[in-house]
Amino acid sequence: MTTADVAAAHSAHDNVPEDEHFGSATGGKVAMWMFIAQDGMSFGGLLVAYGILRFSAIEWPVPTDILGINLTAFATFLLICSSLSMVMAVEGAKRRDQGALVRWLGLTILGGIGFLGIQAYEYTHLVHAGIGFAESSWEGQSINNLFGSTFYAVTGFHGLHVLSGVIYMICILAGSMKGKYTQGGISYSAVELVGLFWHFVDLVWILVFTFIYLL
Repeated sequence: MTTADVAAAHSAHDNVPEDEHFGSATGGKVAMWMFIAQDGMSFGGLLVAYGILRFSAIEWPVPTDILGINLTAFATFLLICSSLSMVMAVEGAKRRDQGALVRWLGLTILGGIGFLGIQAYEYTHLVHAGIGFAESSWEGQSINNLFGSTFYAVTGFHGLHVLSGVIYMICILAGSMKGKYTQGGISYSAVELVGLFWHFVDLVWILVFTFIYLL
């Protein structure tokens, strides 16, 4: 390699644009990622425990025979759509577009409320059908009590996260309506943080839906 080639390489390296976001993670974002990491381990522990209990059981009912797959699939679709609307809300905040932020964040909240409503309806239906937390029966026949226990524990834990996310977003929405997060700079950071949490909740539900309802 000639001296001219070396000089050209150094010149090309110097002209590479710097990433404006490199090394600029806020303390809030770091804390949120740490929370998501430890919370992910909580869900992982629950799913592993569910798998061990299920596959070590002598008899286990077929989930698709008892659980409302079609209704829950719609709830899953609703949650995925709410994740997309959250992306649009964050983008609106970054563009300092208060109207877009409020609109998309409101739609995300409605998606979360809709999901919770479907889950409440499902719980009510299952309890009336005989699926309890401590004891369970289906169509007059006793089934493994761990089916109801693990189902309510895992989906209920996730439901609490959805409820927390909805309350969190309502608080952010209140600030958004006052223009708090569309002032430029990193004022949108709070919207981005709630977005990270909501995407995590949505991703976890896909795993829960697959393990609990489909397998």
